[in-house]
Amino acid sequence: MAVARRHFAERGYAGTATEDLVKEAGVTRGALYHHFRDKADLFRAFVQEGEVELLRRVGQAADAAGADPWERLQAGAQGFLDGCLEPAVQRCLLEAPSVLGWEEWREIRTRSTLGLLTGAIERAIEAGTITPQPVEPLAQMLYGALYEAGLAIARAPDRTEARREIGESVALLFRALRR
Repeated sequence: MAVARRHFAERGYAGTATEDLVKEAGVTRGALYHHFRDKADLFRAFVQEGEVELLRRVGQAADAAGADPWERLQAGAQGFLDGCLEPAVQRCLLEAPSVLGWEEWREIRTRSTLGLLTGAIERAIEAGTITPQPVEPLAQMLYGALYEAGLAIARAPDRTEARREIGESVALLFRALRR
């Protein structure tokens, strides 16, 4: 998986040959196909690992912000954007919808990121820092905004500058939600 992760991140799905993976990993083709149905299944595992890593980064950023739900929500969003600077995350954002199909890609993201975001919004509302409102629509809107922000970072010629600018915009968006 480590070899596949590196190849997918550097070369993308189309540029990664399973022959190269098995050779570099020192396994047989049969061993690869014992664990994965095909290259798309291996890419699916790569995407799922990427989501776990991204959520870990979001959690670390939120934890570093302390106990205040509002600060945790904002820090988590910025942590998400930081994660979008990683080549593996960028590759997932850019290629997973076409390789896995939009519905499966959305299901993977929804299972992980949306649940985390929904809980963070609920805690911020309970703490009185966001005006009480239906949580699901707000979570869906912010979720979409963050993923589009991630795509913008991934596509930018200067990703570091894009991350900085988008981070400022996301901070402004979140401040507008503050009660």
